[in-house]
Amino acid sequence: MSGTNRADITLGMSVNIVLKQDQRSGKLTQGVVQKLLTKSSFHPHGIKVRLEDGQVGRVQEILE
Repeated sequence: MSGTNRADITLGMSVNIVLKQDQRSGKLTQGVVQKLLTKSSFHPHGIKVRLEDGQVGRVQEILE
C-alpha cells in the first residue's frame, strides 16, 4: 500500500520512507511511525512522518 493517504497511516505502524537526501536515488529507510507531520489528508509524494529514531521522510510503502 502506498503512503499517499493520511488516513491509511497510524502511529506505531511499520513503514518504508524516503529521506530528503535519498529522493534522487530512491533509497528507502524502514522504521516505525512516531508522528504524522503532513496535515493534509492526501499528498502525491507521500505523507511526511517522523520515525521513532528521529528520521523524517515521506512514506512510500506501508508494511503492515
